[in-house]
Amino acid sequence: MNSETRDKAVVSRRDFLGTASLGMVVLSALSLFAGIFRMSKANVRYEEATKFKIGTAENFPVGTVKKLDDKGVFIFSTDDGLHAISSVCTHLGCIVAVSETGFQCPCHGSKYDENGKVIGGPAPRNLAWLEISRSVDGSLMVDTASAVPAGTRLKLIA
Repeated sequence: MNSETRDKAVVSRRDFLGTASLGMVVLSALSLFAGIFRMSKANVRYEEATKFKIGTAENFPVGTVKKLDDKGVFIFSTDDGLHAISSVCTHLGCIVAVSETGFQCPCHGSKYDENGKVIGGPAPRNLAWLEISRSVDGSLMVDTASAVPAGTRLKLIA
């Protein structure tokens, strides 16, 4: 290698620092624009509402059981009032079915009594009792995010 090519290959300290600082300015500007773009997009998660209407009390005559498959809820109407029990198995989230003793999970065999209490199988917890309330327009609402103590019923005034 001759001395001319060696001198051309050597970068001075001034050139290196100038190039490095220019690169840092470009990188900072790109980060700033990426942050502005990210901030302009709302951080919203679109999830299904946990509170939903199930109709009026007339839709639930005494002695009926209605399964709302799309919501994962059983609605029971008794002489004592209405109550809702989750139909989602506490083991792995399968949908339970009504059986002669209460409920049974078709996936892994968990069994629950008529109040949702675990009586067999791998389920770690009882089925949740869910809050039923009346909305302003008189329709009934179930909140799947609001568990209530077992035995809690909404009294219907005849």
